[in-house]
Amino acid sequence: MSIREQLPSVVLEGLLAARHSCRAFLPDEVPQDIVERIVSLAQRTASWCNAQPWQVVITRGAATDRFREVMLAPSESDDEKRPDFEWPREYQGVYQERRRECGLALYDAVGVARGDREASTRQARENFRLFGAPHVAIITSDEALSTYGAVDCGGYVANFMLAATSLGVATIAQAALAARPHRVRECLGLPASRRIVCGISFGYPDTHHPANGFRTSRAELSSAVKWLDA
Repeated sequence: MSIREQLPSVVLEGLLAARHSCRAFLPDEVPQDIVERIVSLAQRTASWCNAQPWQVVITRGAATDRFREVMLAPSESDDEKRPDFEWPREYQGVYQERRRECGLALYDAVGVARGDREASTRQARENFRLFGAPHVAIITSDEALSTYGAVDCGGYVANFMLAATSLGVATIAQAALAARPHRVRECLGLPASRRIVCGISFGYPDTHHPANGFRTSRAELSSAVKWLDA
């Protein structure tokens, strides 16, 4: 049976299973028509009052290299490290367990020994190198829409990544890029009214790189869903 003949739920399930956070990309650029197809599909994302708050800047070529250099440059002050949207105050309980599981799986895959702070810092800097991706999409929301604008953008990010997966393009959503919003706005010429939600680095995956050799788990439905009958 071809993919066109499959039930939509089966197609969606396959895309959700195939999508993963790619942490090593090939340098080859994605053809413009494919990038346009990705954003055309993502544009169908639902939003509160149909506000569609997302605006996206997508880099390629020299623009990606320039952005990478800007993000890799050392921070000059702590003010530069304050995101537009507040970080989680703390990871507790099961959330900390899942976060730790993901981090350890990545470190095991790339050969970072536990307690090796130098190596873990080097791996963390890969975020600002965009993991070698030829493109990054910076997702922004209007300041006046506050948290709910960011929530709508979250739906856009998810659909962008699924659309990319459907077209053979790998992605990784990166909150790390939002850690230096002033730097991002200055580099991309964005006004102060645009709040940086996250970035999505994308391109074709380096399937031989060990960083792409692991997958995260998902919790059982019973831990996330409560059924009420009366």
